[in-house]
Amino acid sequence: MAKEFTGTINLDVRDSVPDWSPYELPRAPEGAPNVLVVLYDDTGMASWSPYGGRINMPTLDRLAENGLTYTQWHTTSICSATRSTFLTGRNHHANGMGVIMEATNGFPGYSGRLPKECATLGQVLQDNGYSTFWVGKNHNVPEEDLSSGGSKSQWPLAIGFDRFYGYLGGETNQWYPDLVEDNRFIEQPYTPEEGYHLSKDLADQAIRMIRDQKASNPSKPWFTWYCPGANHAPHQAPQEYIDKYKGMFDDGYDAYRTWVLERMVDRGILPADTELTEFNPLPDDAANPADDVKPWDSLSDDEKRLFSRMAEVFAAYSEYTDVEIGRVIDYLEESGQLDNTLIFYCADNGASGEGSPDGSVNENKFFNGFPDDLAENLSMIDKLGGPEAYNHYPTGWAAAFSTPFKMFKRYAQFSGGTCDPMIVHWPAGIKAKGEIRHQYHHSVDVVSTILDVIGIDFPDEYRGVKQRPLPGVSMKYSFDAAPDAPTEKHVQYYSMLGTRGIWKDGWKASTIHAPFTPGRFEDDRWELYHVDEDRSESKDLAAECPEKLAELIELFDKEAKENHVYPLDGRPALELATTPRPVPEPPRTRYIYYPGATAVPEGVAVSVRGRSFKIIADVVVEEGTQGVIFAHGSRFGGHTLFIKDNKLSYVYNFLGIPPEQTFTSGPLTAGPHALGMEFIRESAGEHGESIGTAKLYVDDQVVAEGPMRAQVGKFTLCGDGLCVGFDSADAVSSQYANPFPFTNGKLLGVGIDVSEEQYLDLELEAQAAFARE
Repeated sequence: MAKEFTGTINLDVRDSVPDWSPYELPRAPEGAPNVLVVLYDDTGMASWSPYGGRINMPTLDRLAENGLTYTQWHTTSICSATRSTFLTGRNHHANGMGVIMEATNGFPGYSGRLPKECATLGQVLQDNGYSTFWVGKNHNVPEEDLSSGGSKSQWPLAIGFDRFYGYLGGETNQWYPDLVEDNRFIEQPYTPEEGYHLSKDLADQAIRMIRDQKASNPSKPWFTWYCPGANHAPHQAPQEYIDKYKGMFDDGYDAYRTWVLERMVDRGILPADTELTEFNPLPDDAANPADDVKPWDSLSDDEKRLFSRMAEVFAAYSEYTDVEIGRVIDYLEESGQLDNTLIFYCADNGASGEGSPDGSVNENKFFNGFPDDLAENLSMIDKLGGPEAYNHYPTGWAAAFSTPFKMFKRYAQFSGGTCDPMIVHWPAGIKAKGEIRHQYHHSVDVVSTILDVIGIDFPDEYRGVKQRPLPGVSMKYSFDAAPDAPTEKHVQYYSMLGTRGIWKDGWKASTIHAPFTPGRFEDDRWELYHVDEDRSESKDLAAECPEKLAELIELFDKEAKENHVYPLDGRPALELATTPRPVPEPPRTRYIYYPGATAVPEGVAVSVRGRSFKIIADVVVEEGTQGVIFAHGSRFGGHTLFIKDNKLSYVYNFLGIPPEQTFTSGPLTAGPHALGMEFIRESAGEHGESIGTAKLYVDDQVVAEGPMRAQVGKFTLCGDGLCVGFDSADAVSSQYANPFPFTNGKLLGVGIDVSEEQYLDLELEAQAAFARE
């Protein structure tokens, strides 16, 4: 309720008494801590050094030594869903985010839009005297809003954050990221050649935001949600960090599982009797072949060498990011803020199995239906992790880094998808140092914990809307409890892409069902585990304890109905990705773009994939005219029209496979011209790619022509949008360096015609969508 004015108002201000109380902004409680949440992506519990893993995490080790290490902290098993629980403190389906943004289906639990009854933590903290900052990954903005002209209603600044710096999609190139600052798209501040990497940039930005706030309002506490790109693909890191891990994964993922389990037991992370589960635990009729694991001993020597290097790069990526986060921690210590900063350092789901059984050095090939070639991949082995590669390790490493549990990311019914690292550090509020906590908790509990620590309640109403109660259980009780003190959480359901599970008081029921697989849910077989006695979920007790199983299945149904989990949606990726959704613009056949605009994201830009198309630009050529007229994509796939050395060139870079397909004119004359190209699609190639003829035009004259092949899948999985007058981020062609702006002439506009019938491989579209999860 707003305070009433209690002053005195008369005709003359000199006879009146002011009252400022209705207009004063609220202040945080005295002594309220700062809050820093560091949320990594795609990280199994067996990855990092505090848990016994082989990846060195110096900053996390430091925090663990002076804080608490949680061994039974869980997530939803997928990115957007888990992040929504951090945003609101409600379960993911209650947030409308029961799946990633690219797979929404129009039902309440899968709308992709936060309901008004689920206000965010940022909004509550803003209203209670906190500064609020969000740095890094988002992936909670609906796909149709990911553009300069899209709705900003779910962008960070609209949902409780004072500042945002990062990217809105599910992944981005770490050397050439798709950046947003506050409410606008921006170009990265400097190049990889000048030392740029997103992990470094995010640390710089986090320090800057906190420093700026402290310079002007030092008594005001802050909340920073820090979401690095790591450990999501592409796995990219500086070479000196990759070199540190040379040979460290040569024993393979089978051996790693045995090695790391022993270390996890020795450190007290897992009980001594914990059993190792199978690599491929699902029966063939319930499994997804894309998630299979090839036994290490079945690999060729070349495959072993390549797969080992992929793990080395992943480890380097994780450590380098941790070191950069360490600079933020150092700043907090140097500025006297560390002791009273409550830090959660954690991950959003298990290790990623999106790399397929063979891994990849350019994920975009897979999502264009173009097979990886082992010889070609081996030729890239020394470039993995650098700007020239877009790599992801194979499923074997996903399973290894999720030891000892079954499966990995997306599998919500198994701890391989949901049991993640969590370190809590708060010297001013936690007496225990360097201890382990075995209490069972979930990402939905973090908001409740933060509010409990600060000493404020979630409002019953926000902006006139009655709020959904928080289901989370504060973890504060565990801060100074005994390691094995009973958990105060009693129930947590799990559901993702057709997988289901339910935990209650140390027992867990799980369905045998893989994401994206056919089958009726009523036919799913349920397994039962006594997790308090069987942490790896290796012993199915369904036959021995049918009454307990029936109790849990009934409880799942109750939780599902209360949280909008139904209808379950485990359809194949193709059907999910092609579900009709709202679109910001009706389909067109002709598009006009003008110079001076920021890059247009691929999701809302003209699509020339799988069809004939024409590009025509109105240009006035003058002495010294040069630069990009049109560009879309990157070195991993794209096309560009540009002037260089007084000649017009069109380059189609097919999946980054050399040589670039280049068509070049003779010298251009000064004056106004219509410059462009045309591609006539004639057939499909061996792998579904478009085969046809390209023609380069100066006015109405064909100045070059020849055969060309073109992609039917997306140019990139993130960033590198359509540009006019420059080439953003990673340059499409090696024949120039980005941004290669159009100069010394006039570029009036670019028109693209796609009126010819389009051929699309919808299966590839679906695979690409889920690669970004």
